[in-house]
Amino acid sequence: MARVKVEIPADTAFKAHIPVRITDLNYGNHLGNDALLSILHEARVQLLAHFGYTELEMGGASLIMADVAISYKGESFYGDVLTINMAFADLSKYGFDITYHVFNQHGKEIARAKTGMLCFDYTTRKLTALPEEVKAKLESST
Repeated sequence: MARVKVEIPADTAFKAHIPVRITDLNYGNHLGNDALLSILHEARVQLLAHFGYTELEMGGASLIMADVAISYKGESFYGDVLTINMAFADLSKYGFDITYHVFNQHGKEIARAKTGMLCFDYTTRKLTALPEEVKAKLESST
């Protein structure tokens, strides 16, 4: 069976540090897949804020997630503090990818992930172009 492969760029645009909460654990007593996706969402919000944006206000555009891929590499447990190294990749007319390289406090790799983010107008419910100002700022971070 083919496995998801997430390529991680050499450069990091931003690092987030997020603790694993007791509510993030599943029946296996480790970080659940759904909780990791929520942690990645928090990390993405921190990344955007670092660049002066939110998911609803990004230089006149908003964002919507088009896809996500996660490759799990190791377990994480309650009390771990995850470091999420993030970068922008594959900038296009309508959006970009964000990559996430997740480690615990001991440097053990936990996961690799990618989200495809598209610019979206929530009023018209249609895609919109990635603003040039945003594109320039994101390109300069890589």
